[in-house]
Amino acid sequence: MSTAANPEYSVDQIALKSSQGALTQAVFDREDKYGAHNYKPIPVALARGEGVFVWDVEGKRYYDFLSAYSAVSQGHCHPRIVQALHDQAKTLALTSRAFYSNVLGEYEEYVTKLFGYDKVLPMNTGNEGGETACKIARQWGYRVKKIPDNQAKIIFAEGNYWGGTLAAISTSSEPMAFKGFGPYMRGFDAIPYNDTVALEKALQDPNVCAFFVEPIQGEAGVVVPDDGYLTKVRELCTKYNVLFIADEVQTGLARTGKMLCIDHEGVRPDMVILGKALSGGFYPVSAVLANDPVMLCLERGTHGSTYGGNPLGCKVAITALQVLIDEKLAENADRMGKKLRASLADLPKDVVSIVRGKGLLNAIVI
Repeated sequence: MSTAANPEYSVDQIALKSSQGALTQAVFDREDKYGAHNYKPIPVALARGEGVFVWDVEGKRYYDFLSAYSAVSQGHCHPRIVQALHDQAKTLALTSRAFYSNVLGEYEEYVTKLFGYDKVLPMNTGNEGGETACKIARQWGYRVKKIPDNQAKIIFAEGNYWGGTLAAISTSSEPMAFKGFGPYMRGFDAIPYNDTVALEKALQDPNVCAFFVEPIQGEAGVVVPDDGYLTKVRELCTKYNVLFIADEVQTGLARTGKMLCIDHEGVRPDMVILGKALSGGFYPVSAVLANDPVMLCLERGTHGSTYGGNPLGCKVAITALQVLIDEKLAENADRMGKKLRASLADLPKDVVSIVRGKGLLNAIVI
C-alpha cells in the first residue's frame, strides 16, 4: 500500500524512514545523487552482516528474511567462505580463460560429481547462466534436432524472471520489465505457468528446442506449482524431443529443503542453471550443468567470459557448496520452513490470507 504523498513507499516504509537518523539519510542522499534510479530500496542503510542478522549504519539490528534473494543462504559473512576467499585472493584471483588454472578443474570436477552431470560451463551472474543455457539449447536444436537455421524457439512460463538483459525481458510478462525496451528478441514464446496442457500444445511445434522454467517462481511471488508438474514437464519434453531447462538460480542449493528444488519430484532436467548461493553471497558465480550430448554442442571459441571460471570464484563456490552439505542446510531449511509456515498459518486470516512456499523460500499475502 502506498500513499498519495509518497507513492514510492508503503505506510510501514514511511514510518521506518521517518525513524532513521542523519547517518542513514546521508546514505540515502548520496545514492540518490550519484546512482542511477533503477532501484527503489527499502529505506534501511545496511552496514554489516553476520549469520541471519544485518545492522544498519545507526547500529540497529534486523533479521534478514530476504537473504539477498537466496544468495546468502549460508548466512552473511560465513567464516569458512571468508577464509577461502582470503586465501585464494592472495594466491591467484584471475587468469581469464586464455590459460588453464589449477582451481577451475577442481571446481568443475566437484560440481559435476555433486549434481551428477558430465559438464559444467562456469559464468558469473544468474542472468548470464540463463543466456548461456539459451545459447546451448539453440545450438543443440540446430545440430541435433535439425531445426532449420534461425528458426529455433524456446518456451518460457508467464511470470518468469531470470534477469534484465534484452533476452530475459523479451520473455517477461511484467510490463515494468519490458515496456519501452523494444524491439524484443525473436524465438521466445510464453505459456501459463503450471499448465501442462498448454505446454504440450507448445511443444508440438517441431522448431521448439527447449522449455525454460523455474521449479518455483520466485519473483512472481513464490508461486509453487501443483505436485507432479515437474514430472509431467519431464515426460512431455522427452516425448517431443525438447530440452528441459531448470532455472535453479533462486530455488536451488538447499533453499527449498532439498539440494535442488527439482529433487522434490526426483526429476532430471537436461540443463540446470545455478547461481546466487553458489558463492554464498561473496562473489558472482553461476553455472550451467548438462551432459555431453547437450554441452558439447558448443565448440571452443563460441562462448566465454573474462571472469567466468576464475580461480577466486571457483574456490569460493567449492567452499560455499561444502558449507551447505557439512552444515546440513537443506535439512535445516526443510525443518525450519515447516515450522515457519505452521506458525504463520495460525495468524488471523484477515491479516495473513495466504502462506506458501517450500523450505525457507516462502511468501505471505498480507
